[in-house]
Amino acid sequence: MEDLLTVGIITTAHGVHGEVKVYPTTDDVKRFKKCKELILDDKKNQRRVKLLSVKFFKQFVIIKFEGIDTMDDALKLKNASLLVTRDMAVKCEKDEYFIADLIGLKVFDEDNNLIGIVSEVYQTGANDVYEIEKEDSKKVLVPAIKDCIKNVDIKEGKMTIHVMEGLFE
Repeated sequence: MEDLLTVGIITTAHGVHGEVKVYPTTDDVKRFKKCKELILDDKKNQRRVKLLSVKFFKQFVIIKFEGIDTMDDALKLKNASLLVTRDMAVKCEKDEYFIADLIGLKVFDEDNNLIGIVSEVYQTGANDVYEIEKEDSKKVLVPAIKDCIKNVDIKEGKMTIHVMEGLFE
């Protein structure tokens, strides 16, 4: 299980006063208004950053961090990830999971035969779709609906699915 969860990616600077434009990767963009600090991961190191202001613009979040005061400072953060610790994460509802927790789960059919491992989760709008990489490296797509997904046990690292007729053809 991941200890840190990504809530956004910095896309570029916004304006000349050190604000950054963030593409949110969280379902709850309002969470940024509640945050006092985030963990910034620029691929070289991670550090805590304090949020001074948060605004919303189209599908982006505009954030001003303490100590980032110029456009040049903000541009250095391009492509950096914004993370939260698991205890700062938004709580999942019943039958909701963090994508980071689903990736890598072993997938079994209802007869306990190993099908493969969850390699990707696609968010389509209607329902998520799980990409399962089979042992022969072929990939199959399974809709994340109650008719298909019978059980998810994050602690055990296991997902049980009902293989509907024609699903793997």
